[in-house]
Amino acid sequence: MNCEIIAIGSELLTPFRQDTNSLYITERLNELGVTIAFKTIVGDRRKDLANAIYVAMGRSDIVITMGGLGPTEDDLTREAWADALGIKLKRDGDLVGQLYARAAQRRWQLTANNLKQADLLDGAQVLENPRGTASGQWLDTVVNGFRKLGVLLPGPPNEIKPMFDEQCIPRLREVLPKRFIATRTLKAAMIGESAADARIAPIYSRFTDVETTILAHIGDIQLTLICGKPILELAEARVNELASLIEEELDDVIYSSSSVKGESLEQIVLYYLEMRGATLSVAESCTGGLLSQRLTSISGSSRSFLGGAVVYSNELKTEFAGVPEELIEEHGAVSREVAVSLAEGIRRRCHSTYGVGVTGIAGPGGGTEEKPVGLVYIAISDGIQTDVVEKNFAGDRERIRFYASQQALDMVRRKLM
Repeated sequence: MNCEIIAIGSELLTPFRQDTNSLYITERLNELGVTIAFKTIVGDRRKDLANAIYVAMGRSDIVITMGGLGPTEDDLTREAWADALGIKLKRDGDLVGQLYARAAQRRWQLTANNLKQADLLDGAQVLENPRGTASGQWLDTVVNGFRKLGVLLPGPPNEIKPMFDEQCIPRLREVLPKRFIATRTLKAAMIGESAADARIAPIYSRFTDVETTILAHIGDIQLTLICGKPILELAEARVNELASLIEEELDDVIYSSSSVKGESLEQIVLYYLEMRGATLSVAESCTGGLLSQRLTSISGSSRSFLGGAVVYSNELKTEFAGVPEELIEEHGAVSREVAVSLAEGIRRRCHSTYGVGVTGIAGPGGGTEEKPVGLVYIAISDGIQTDVVEKNFAGDRERIRFYASQQALDMVRRKLM
């Protein structure tokens, strides 16, 4: 069965509020084998909301609305459901009594508009809300000859989550056919979305029962494989089979393969360092400490990451990482030679197993025809051999800096494999 989630509230259509409830509901539904076909955000307009519900009930087995169950004029979810389905609302005496009791307990005056929270759709069951005044509703109905489930939930996270877990999940288990969803997440570094898809599309296109999605980020792609089957082992077998073929094709580009969200690149690097009993230090110029920040954001990173220095000025490149002044004068601060010297110098200074040096031009100014904005050199040294790469990253300052940190982490990962 599939589901459509409708988040209600004009504030969700502004830059200041974000729908997060649907992420929780999606995760819980996936555990029951229910896939989400659509997610919609609708403002507090009765006509628009009724239209969204009408369309959703025509194309989805389960429709869940979140929000709009309060007492104010713009809380119109109940009315919109009634409009969409052509049914009536009736005031429930028990709910009215509960509202008065709650008001008396808290010693506040119950105004007339509060009573709309006692209005029930014809045929709906009440979903109790001990954490608020807005009760939810469960509607098991028929639309155009097909069985449909309508669920009205409140908007506050502290109300919607326990209501869904305690009252909706048991009801869903009773009516849903047995179905299990298996998921695998693969992550790859420093390969473009189109380049990756060109290589793996011929593979995943053969698995028509597995949904494959590609999400691109700066210097990183995430492949999500989802398969639903009546038996969990069958679903897991299909996603595992596809994951193995994709890993074989992309080989060492893949850095994480997990049944959950997958590890970050910095987590993988720290895992490899600890597994090898190795340590790392860094000398950063254009990344300005971003590489260190990413590593130290992981708990326990101090076991493998010793630290380093942000060597923005030429003087500090010499003082902290031992880069010879004449080397900078001859080749420039942004050069292959200086990156190598930074990596070797910081490794010696910190007595680490590996040292990384990063230097480049993040922009927007400072570029020349010979050395344009986006030019970055990254080196890694183990005391015996030093590898260095030259990259020309596109984008704004933050994008270039993140690309550089991603490339550096991937170089460490590859060195440790």
